[in-house]
Amino acid sequence: MSRLGKIARRTFLVGAAALAGGVAFGTYMVRRPHENPLAEGLGPDEVTFNPWILVGPERITLITPHVDLGQGTAHMQAMLLAEEMDLEPGGFETDFGAPAAAYWNTAMSGDAAPFRVSDDSLMARGTRTAMDAAFKVLGMQVTGGSSSSADSFDKLREAGAMARETLKLAAAQETGIAVDRLSTEAGAVVLPGGDRIPYTDLAATAATLAPVTDVAPRAASNWRLIGHETERLDIVAKSTGQQAYGIDLSIDGMVHAAVRVNPRRGGLNGYDAGAAAAMRGVQGIVAVTNGVAAIADNTWRAFQAVNAVACDWASGPYPDEQADHWAAVEASFTEDRLDREWRSDGDVASALSGASIEAEYRAPYVAHQPLEPLNAIVRVTDEGVEVWTGHQMPRFLQQVVAGVTGHDADQVTLHNQYAGGSFGHRLEFEHVRLATEIADQMRGTPVKLTFQREEDFAQDFPRQISMARARGAVAGGQVSAADIQISSVSSTRSQMGRIGQAVPGPDGQIPAGVWNAPYAIANYRVRAYAVQELAPTSSWRSVGASSAGFFGESFLDELIHAAGADPLEERLRLASGPRAIAVLEAVAEMSGWGRDLAEGRGLGVAMVESFGVPTAEVIEVEATDRGIRIHDVWVAAEVGTVIDPVNFENQVQGGVIWGLGHAINCEITYAGGAAEQSNYDRHDGMRIWQAPRIAVRAVELGGPVHGIGEPPVPPAAPALANAIFAATGQRLREMPFVRAMDFV
Repeated sequence: MSRLGKIARRTFLVGAAALAGGVAFGTYMVRRPHENPLAEGLGPDEVTFNPWILVGPERITLITPHVDLGQGTAHMQAMLLAEEMDLEPGGFETDFGAPAAAYWNTAMSGDAAPFRVSDDSLMARGTRTAMDAAFKVLGMQVTGGSSSSADSFDKLREAGAMARETLKLAAAQETGIAVDRLSTEAGAVVLPGGDRIPYTDLAATAATLAPVTDVAPRAASNWRLIGHETERLDIVAKSTGQQAYGIDLSIDGMVHAAVRVNPRRGGLNGYDAGAAAAMRGVQGIVAVTNGVAAIADNTWRAFQAVNAVACDWASGPYPDEQADHWAAVEASFTEDRLDREWRSDGDVASALSGASIEAEYRAPYVAHQPLEPLNAIVRVTDEGVEVWTGHQMPRFLQQVVAGVTGHDADQVTLHNQYAGGSFGHRLEFEHVRLATEIADQMRGTPVKLTFQREEDFAQDFPRQISMARARGAVAGGQVSAADIQISSVSSTRSQMGRIGQAVPGPDGQIPAGVWNAPYAIANYRVRAYAVQELAPTSSWRSVGASSAGFFGESFLDELIHAAGADPLEERLRLASGPRAIAVLEAVAEMSGWGRDLAEGRGLGVAMVESFGVPTAEVIEVEATDRGIRIHDVWVAAEVGTVIDPVNFENQVQGGVIWGLGHAINCEITYAGGAAEQSNYDRHDGMRIWQAPRIAVRAVELGGPVHGIGEPPVPPAAPALANAIFAATGQRLREMPFVRAMDFV
């Protein structure tokens, strides 16, 4: 069994030693570098300098281990390497590579640690150091938490610089020309007279040299690619329908499978497959955990067959009806359910002893619903297992598959694929587990499992259900106190529990976006209450901040209104730190805040910090006879340094559309123990005719690099609700907003 398999079954404790800056692992284990996975099985005259670069006589291959889910990570990683190697787009290939501990994520501890990103105290630094050590020893290869850019920015530039300088050294060996007289350009070493030696011609010589490690990445003033507009490597293939996703793959000898699993998350009392087994093209009906699978000669026939199986489903482990889910959330504002008091500034009790403003907010379950439904191809043999799918946690996937088949994790080979969206969906393992169960019963035969859209919805682990109760006070035309209590199921404990991981201590995602709000309210308290496990939940784009950010910024707007202050000016007064101030000032300028508006129009503002990125949004709406029309959205976010301006803008715009669409239209409700929404017609995102103009500005203050995939989502809902109040006088305290009004 691999080291990950041995350690991952243990509970990771951030205890006294960790808080003091120590780690639970030996110094040797922490400092020891991981093996380069490219070094094993090198071909003739091939060379690898580090885990991200492979050069051979025929091609240059850049390994981009953060899987691409449509967010552009493959392009981003390749550009960081190409910047330092002096490669041009088209002059190399990319590959996601095999799962390996060498690709451990160096950036996830920043948001996982229970400290604000701006907290540089000894305790905060010590905890992050301990968590970084744990991530390294465990080899935690993860794509998520908007961490790919932060994880890649330094180490991939360093890897590219190492390769460049080693190739120059190889050219010096071959030509006798001093290294300092050589330069590089477009995938070649350039000699003083202008002659060029392609990197591919230098691979054999470079393979005989020790890699040059004492080299620093180039200064920003010399960047050709970083910070400049570049054409994404996958844009032509995606624009012309040539990009292959997991769902497009075909393996020789493959059979097709479809599943029906208990929609109530219970067991299977029994089933009758008589009619299904007799259908055309059906090769078998087999049992899987909590359900059945149909195997056929194509996907459509597998779908038809599995739908014809009569199943007797057992009851599920959570309440059957949605009202009972909400009742459990409401009942959890008690001391015995207190997860943690996350913020306690000033004297809240005294500040609220007089007159106060109170409000209650709700955020429902919502589905992930990526366009590409879950799918996987699995082939099991006695010697090992091969898996073809797009997944965000490759090394844990190996553990899950090995647990089904009885192989060791290192006998499981994952061919990671481009995925057609995720939003957290492909952090889960159930589709891979089910495909493996089927393939294990048909050893030697590749099995392609494709979820029907309805099954994808039924088996989704949605966003957490949550609500907030808030009290606040104002004095002298200013906000003076806020006490926000949030009751929610823990998506972190639910998600990690499914892979056997205990999560000790409080879940920081319950109050994310509120406890770490970049405001200096004189009297400010945030408490989180953990609801007993209800329907199982999972990470959903921006996780806790997607709901808690709505609670906090909506209530702050109510307090500002009660104080008689300007919503943006009061936020600026309260803002703590230059990053928060900068995004508020930027969005005020972009939107022309303070200008006169026509009757029936309103501007709303919200700022939420998530994954270390303060993001401010202003939305302009119009109240028409047919409903609310969203005209414009202005967004400013501070990420330190923008790697790709085009992709930055696209990610922000997509996040806004995602956040608005779900705030307006989407919820998952339960009846009879099963989700009532089974397709897009009942879980409807934003329509193109509802979509606003979206202007984006990157604020770059030069600090640590952060990702932008999730931060634009949380401010969208409260900015819209605040704009609607400005236009109509009506407060929206519960999502989806379509419950209260129409949108056109």
